[in-house]
Amino acid sequence: VNIALGTTAATNRLNVAATGIVPGDTIQRAVTLSNAAGNQNLSAVTLTTAATTTSTKLDSDATNGLQVVVDRCSTGWVEAGTAPAYTYTCAGTTSIVLASHAVVGANMALSNLSSLTAGNTDSLRVTMTLPATADNTFQGLSSTVGFTFTGTQRTATNQ
Repeated sequence: VNIALGTTAATNRLNVAATGIVPGDTIQRAVTLSNAAGNQNLSAVTLTTAATTTSTKLDSDATNGLQVVVDRCSTGWVEAGTAPAYTYTCAGTTSIVLASHAVVGANMALSNLSSLTAGNTDSLRVTMTLPATADNTFQGLSSTVGFTFTGTQRTATNQ
């Protein structure tokens, strides 16, 4: 079983920082999730996110802190803009992979993934939003959030 993230810039933008965020702003990043090198189907993929530096209200306030949504494009996301202000459009069909959730969470189940099947990949867009309700106590804060995707092998069967 082998699940991997894209290795080139356009297939993994999760490491591109965003600065000067104000309430109501969104941050979009694309990433390719792949089971292309795998020879087995997966039963599930989960996402765990965690603050990788000192935690602040940006990642610890579940209501007014950063919120994350992950969606999938059937034809691949088309990138526009320059770092760090990327935006993405989809000419195909979009599917929700992770509904709106506080940016930090453990073992969040991901849905609508074609990469559960060996040999397939998913073109994902991660959108983080600082809610308009974030007050002045969020000014000047920073946070680094790490993303860990975990694939679970399929259940054993008779062969």
